[in-house]
This record gives sequence, structure tokens and C-alpha cells, in this order.
Amino acid sequence: MTTEDLGQSTSGIRKGHELNAAALEDFMVKHVPGFVRPLEINQFKLGQSNPTYMLKGGDKQQYVMRKKPPGQLLSKTAHAVEREFRVLHALGKQSEVPVPKVYALCEDNSVLGTPFYIMEFLEGRIFSDVRLLSLPYEERRKCWFSAVETLAKLHKVDYAQIGLKGYGKDAGFYNRQMASFAKIAKAQGAVKDEDTGEVVGDIPRMDELYAWFKRNQVPDRSSIVHGDYKIDNIIFHPTEPRVIGVLDWELSTIGHPLSDLANLVFPFFTPPGKERIGFKGEKDLPIPGADELMQVYCTTAGIPYPIDRFMFCVAFNTFRSAVIFQGIAARAARKQASSTQAKANGELRHRMIRLALEYPDNGDLPTSTSSSSKL
Repeated sequence: MTTEDLGQSTSGIRKGHELNAAALEDFMVKHVPGFVRPLEINQFKLGQSNPTYMLKGGDKQQYVMRKKPPGQLLSKTAHAVEREFRVLHALGKQSEVPVPKVYALCEDNSVLGTPFYIMEFLEGRIFSDVRLLSLPYEERRKCWFSAVETLAKLHKVDYAQIGLKGYGKDAGFYNRQMASFAKIAKAQGAVKDEDTGEVVGDIPRMDELYAWFKRNQVPDRSSIVHGDYKIDNIIFHPTEPRVIGVLDWELSTIGHPLSDLANLVFPFFTPPGKERIGFKGEKDLPIPGADELMQVYCTTAGIPYPIDRFMFCVAFNTFRSAVIFQGIAARAARKQASSTQAKANGELRHRMIRLALEYPDNGDLPTSTSSSSKL
């Protein structure tokens, strides 16, 4: 996998993430077709949640392994590598959604201490900067259109027909999300730093924020949702502007399809700041704008444009991002973080909280709103 603009390179295994190499090698001999000893292991530098490793066999064949973090976990639903395996297997066998081939799932904790699965290594390009500046302009457009069309293709899959009935509930996604994130945020906020004794801290004005969400919620729908669909979770062909694989399915479920779309276009609704995680308000962007991308999505998915109450989805995604960054801070405090950048990324929760609170501060949404609606 070649990468551009992304520190998706590997390194030695970090402290606290060591593996029983002999046990893993024995497992692969039994369960991964064609695997040849000896096994070489490295760890990807990125990955905020589930530790991810590059595996190489004696014949230089490469594989990827994802596992749950070590130690006691704060959430029973997070880090669900078993669910990742299930959805990848179903989509890979019975849909046209491009995903890596999965080889084996291990739920026996005696092998590596936590569940893990092994999948193929896709040779392609991953971009951390959504502007794709290393590409010619027309290729950037085609890459973005491919990403949007791939998402719409996912949302059109009949999940019951491919064996994912019961993968999540068929209705009430955002209500469940609100209840779940409230509990998760409370637990994460109470975590104490092992070094300083300071707590991570609660998210302020939660009651006010949730009241706004309930008043402005988007009409209910359901499909398979990825849960973290964004440019740096997509592998593009090595030379062509098309998606060949979608990664990191741990948050996938049956849910509201617009939650994925809101996550993908989130940078268009987020001011840049020093962290460079958005570009709201910037002019002459070198990529298609949010409106054009959402029109492509609506055309492919077969739904009307503009999208009714889409800014609710953006607002909820802002809050959700705050909770995710809070979770990174909590794992860093407990020394369970997978990424070396975890502490700095955890601090981004404060910015996301401020952005989320701008929505109730600016009043309710109109009964119908386009993607370009202002706060």
C-alpha cells in the first residue's frame, strides 16, 4: 500500500501492544490459506482505536491484522473487531462495495489476549489531506466523486439479503445514538489520568444540546452505515481515481445513511483552525464543494436534493466527534491509546464541543434546509 500525505507507515511494535508472535504464526498457519512461515510483524503508526499491524509471511505476502486494545475497555460496544469481520465478509461476498478480503477471525483470548481478525493488504493510495493536493485537479474531482458514489452504493445494499439482518435495529438510529453517546461521554469524562490524577472532564450543556437534537432531528431511514466514512478510511487505486477498498468498519451498523454522508463532508462545515481538520469559509477550494458532492450522492442513491434537515446530521456529527476525541483522551489517560498522537488528538474535543454548541446557540432549523444552510 503506497500512501500519499499520510503517515500510514509502519514501525516496530509500541510498548503495551506487544504480541505473542509464535501464537499468531501458528494461528495463521491453520486459518489463513497460503500463509508461509516465518512471520514478520510491524505496527501501523496511525489508528486511534483498534491497534493495526502489518504482517508479512516468509514468501513476502502481506496481510493486515486488527485487534482490540489491551486491558479493560471502557465501552462494551466500541472496538468491535468481530462486527468489522462480519460486515466485511458479507459485503465482500455479496455486494459490489469494494472492501478488503477477510481471511480469519479469532475470538479466543488465549491467542493474543483480545479478539482479532486478519485481512488482505490492498496496494493503493490513502490520503490524509482531503484536498488531495498531490493529484491533478481533474483527478481530485474523480476521486471525490468515486468516494461519494461508493458511499451511495453501500447505502443501497439490501442488508437483510446479504445476511446482515439484526446487525443493528431497523429504525430509531439517532435516538439510540443520543442515548448511547450520553452514557459513553459520562464514563469517559470520569476517567482519571494515571500520571496526574486529573479527570478527562464532562461535555458541558449536554441537556441543552440534546433538546436541540430532538427538536431538529432528520426523518428516520435505515441502511448499512460505515460509521466513520471519510477520505483517510478509503484506499484508492494506485494509478486510477477510483475506490478499491473501504477500511475501519468497527462502528458499522444498521443506521441512518445521512450520518455517513455528514461525516464525509464534515470538513466543509468545520473551520480550519491550527489542526487543519476543516475548511469552512475558505474560497476557491481545490476540490468539489459540499453541494456538488451531495448532488452526486443524491443522484446515485436516488433521493431528492436538497436534503431535508441535513444540518441536523452535521450538528450531531460535530457532537459525536467531540465524544470520539474525548474517548481518545480517556484512552491516553489510561495508557491504552493505539496512536502516538493520541494525547494531542484528545485535546481536539474542546474545539468540537464549542462547535457543537453553536447549533443550539443559533436557534432551530427551518422545516426544510439545504446543504448550504448557515448556522
